[in-house]
Amino acid sequence: MTSIDIGINEESRKQIAEGLSRVLADSYTLYLQTHNFHWNVTGPQFRELHLMFEEHYTELAEAVDDIAERIRTLGFTAPGTYKEFARLSSVEEVDGVPEANEMVDILTKGHEQVVRTCRSVIKMTDEVFDEGTADLLTARMSLHEKTAWMLRALRQ
Repeated sequence: MTSIDIGINEESRKQIAEGLSRVLADSYTLYLQTHNFHWNVTGPQFRELHLMFEEHYTELAEAVDDIAERIRTLGFTAPGTYKEFARLSSVEEVDGVPEANEMVDILTKGHEQVVRTCRSVIKMTDEVFDEGTADLLTARMSLHEKTAWMLRALRQ
């Protein structure tokens, strides 16, 4: 590969790519949980949750691609295995199939965790004027904050 000269030095790009790898791992773990819950939700809210979870995992599937492509744009390899995601993710794994309300609570916490991970990475982008990554992270935070709000509203 030829050298990258986008106005951000290699060490800064590396640190940002490592942060984005954590965002990617959190997002992929949340995607997998959401898809699992879509398949396995039961109860009085089945239809509403089944359809909502499908909307969420579809959006997350697109997001993980965008995040991975940003890592590649910065000149680094995106993680892509369960082993790497497990090591990098801050989103807690769930054993078994929880009941519907617990699914909502778990996904709320997952979306909030992605926001926190994004916030930790966006600080790095400010220092080196990496607006491309900052824009991606800002959009992700906004979406995850709104999704967490909507999930919390189901439990009130």
